[in-house]
Parts: sequence; C-alpha cells; structure tokens
Amino acid sequence: MKIKLFSLVALIVNLQLLSAQNKVNFSQTSLMGQDNPKLFSGSIGLLSEAGAAFEKMKIAAQKEGFKLEIVSAYRSYNHQKDIWNRKYKTNKIKGFSPEENIKKIIEYSTLPGTSRHHWGTDIDVIDGSVPRKGDVLLTEKFHDDGPYADLRVWMEKNAAQFGFLRPYSKDFERKGFNYEPWHYSYAPIAIPMLRAYLELDLKLLLVPEDLEGKKYITPKFINNYIEENILGISSSLK
Repeated sequence: MKIKLFSLVALIVNLQLLSAQNKVNFSQTSLMGQDNPKLFSGSIGLLSEAGAAFEKMKIAAQKEGFKLEIVSAYRSYNHQKDIWNRKYKTNKIKGFSPEENIKKIIEYSTLPGTSRHHWGTDIDVIDGSVPRKGDVLLTEKFHDDGPYADLRVWMEKNAAQFGFLRPYSKDFERKGFNYEPWHYSYAPIAIPMLRAYLELDLKLLLVPEDLEGKKYITPKFINNYIEENILGISSSLK
C-alpha cells in the first residue's frame, strides 16, 4: 500500500499552516512534563488530537492485519528522571566511569525535561498481535525476520497520512539518539511544541539536584546535547 502523493502534499501544507498560524503559548511545565495534561480518553497517553489521529491509524492498520499497540506514550518529568537514575546506578555497578555512563544512557534515553514523550505527542509502537518476548523495543525486532518488521514497513508507508513521523530516523548524517524504528511523533503538535521548547533557558532547567551524575552535566555538555540530541531528529519534524 503506497502513500498517495496528495496525502503527503496535504500533510506538508498543514504543517506549513501550523508554522504560520499556530501561536499557542505552551507552558514551561507542559513542555517539561511537569503538569497533568488532558489526555485522550482511555489509557493511550496522547493529547486528544494526537489520540484521535492514532485511533484512525490503528483502524487502518487493523485492516492490513496489524494490531497497533502503544508501549509508551506520555511520560512525566519524574518518570524520566527515575529512568535516568536507575540506568546510571546500574551502569555504575557495572564499572562505567561517569562519562561512559552518561554516554551510554543517551544512546536511547533522555535527560529528564528533554523527552519528546513529555508532550503527549509521541508513541513507541509494536504489533500487538505478535506474542511479546523479552524487550520488545530492539532494532533487530523491526528488521529482517524480526516480529515487527512487517509493521515497520507498513508504518513507513502509511503513518505520515495520519500525521505521525519518525524523529529518530536511520540517517547516518543525523547525530544524537540512536535509530528508533518504533518511535513516532504526531507532527502537527510536536513541531510547534519543539519550537516553543527551544525558547526555554534549558541550561537552568536540565540539572535537578537529585539527578545521578549531576556534576558531569556541564554547560558544555548541555550545549552539545541540545545540538545533537534534542535537534538530532528528522528534518521533517523541525
């Protein structure tokens, strides 16, 4: 099933209109995952508009034999901080130096306050019709003979029609987080949210007192992290 050209054109036009017209002032707390956003009914973990779009995509996928299942959607600041601290402590026990530890964490995980999952626009998805075995969010499970390879192909062909684009694409010129074939962003909201997010004074916001490895998160590190990790996404989402 190929993406129809007019669908892609319509998406591009809509995103351009959002760039020109969307003057919503997103609060700092909403951008940092520190409030209680009104999410789509049920347990989807997306903002209402994104959740409605996901439901339409889910129905389309079902017609093709896939059961779209969200593994992770909205994630709070404290949840992300817990993930960071847990990984840091685990790596420390393994003998990682602080620098190696942080480098390892940011292959896939973000500093609290920087996750796109804070926005209620992003999802990690798998094919729920396939029995789960171990960690489902592994690249190899979305390629070759992996259980989610067919879903990956379907999403690459169809997700954009519903407004969902992949931020961490398999682009060797892209820096930052590793390729994530399971991760999609609802572009009509995620794009203006990113632009609002970049207006925050992130150097003052990204190092909470109870963050493991805090003293190694220097201003130089943050500058590089913003450039490579926060901005190291597909150009279609900037």
